[in-house]
Amino acid sequence: MRKTLLGLLGTAALLLGLATPSLAFEPVNVVHTEKVQAGPYNLTVGFSTWPVKAMQSLDFTFAPEDGIADKKGKLTQILGAKLVDDEPLARHPRKRDVWGLDIRALPAPGTWTFKFDIDGPAGPATGELKNLQVMEQPGPPMGLSWAISTIPLFGLIAFIVVAWRRTRSTSAV
Repeated sequence: MRKTLLGLLGTAALLLGLATPSLAFEPVNVVHTEKVQAGPYNLTVGFSTWPVKAMQSLDFTFAPEDGIADKKGKLTQILGAKLVDDEPLARHPRKRDVWGLDIRALPAPGTWTFKFDIDGPAGPATGELKNLQVMEQPGPPMGLSWAISTIPLFGLIAFIVVAWRRTRSTSAV
């Protein structure tokens, strides 16, 4: 009885001690920041990886100097002169006190511009982070990466076909 009770208490302690939400996600590690002036609002743009490379996932954080509580905003991403994405700014899922993009990748290398439209107590304002240089994608080209990664799949298919043919020929006898 005593061993059972100790076992149940130990199991409960492990479940409650290891299942905390704060351990579920790594914190956002900002390694580089840029300052953007959007009218009366000072905005700090943070990057979890620097330099930024195309097709490389990273976290972006957008932190107004006096917080996001009474503000709303919109982010427009522009590559050269081409509009790539236009979306409202939302809280970062792992850093709830700032706006952000969680595990995003910029799709192409080149010179990017992030345009911020912020509406807050001091009125609407616009600011831009210009000349954000995004480098070439790291590693081999995407097609080669996919081709190499499918080799195990083709090996598995070949194994299943050979096993199926051997099993079928012995059961037919």
